[in-house]
Amino acid sequence: MSGGKRKKKEAASTAGGKRGEDVQERLKPVFGKFRGGEEELIPVLQAVQAELGFLPDEAMREIARFTRVPESRVYRVASFYAQFRFKPIGRRHILVCRGTACHVRGAPKVLEEIERLLNIREGETTEDMEYTLETVACIGACGLSPCLMIDRKVEGKLTTKKLEAIFKKDAGK
Repeated sequence: MSGGKRKKKEAASTAGGKRGEDVQERLKPVFGKFRGGEEELIPVLQAVQAELGFLPDEAMREIARFTRVPESRVYRVASFYAQFRFKPIGRRHILVCRGTACHVRGAPKVLEEIERLLNIREGETTEDMEYTLETVACIGACGLSPCLMIDRKVEGKLTTKKLEAIFKKDAGK
């Protein structure tokens, strides 16, 4: 296994930088906000992901135990909704808009350029866990198309030169 793949695998086996045995401790205050019933499954999944940054296997087992829902059903529900993640994301989260206005004004080229600049494809995270690149149906900033969000900041009217400047500036932080 290469060093980069090993780092990704090790990162995926931890929860927010903590070992699996720490997951139970980190979830105690999260579970304390709920009664532990089946009807709370989605809010519990949301709260656990907010705490850990994603839903590692250990957390999924704990959620199943806490809500008294079979683990297979917990996975089925979590995998149905795009909001839930089973792998950690990078420190910086990039969402490229694929809405109609953005698409017509060059979103495919924007995505292609970001993939080139970061050396990752859509849905991947850089080996250093700095960036995760994803697309969304619409950001809701059509007047700024093509656009993207880095974390919660919208960048609009994108060109390849502007993308280079954004990621050069961002690398300096």
